[in-house]
Amino acid sequence: MKKTDLEKNKALKIVGKMKQSAIPGRFAADSSVAAIDRREQRKLDQAQGLVSFPVKLKQTLIEEIRARATAQNLSVSQVVGELLEKGLKG
Repeated sequence: MKKTDLEKNKALKIVGKMKQSAIPGRFAADSSVAAIDRREQRKLDQAQGLVSFPVKLKQTLIEEIRARATAQNLSVSQVVGELLEKGLKG
């Protein structure tokens, strides 16, 4: 192997480790909340019966949903779930 290939491999290893490491507390949005990794979050979601459902929406609608979520102190997922339930019932 050439020296450049060795250096490239070292860099790739470093980048991989950086991606796997947790976000330092000073950069986290709220330091009082413990960071949950993706696997734990997925297990919690599955226990609640939640499933990922990607949807494309207009930006104005997304802004309204986010505003409603912050006003009600709920997550965006909870607000969207409530709105869908109301819409499907009516």
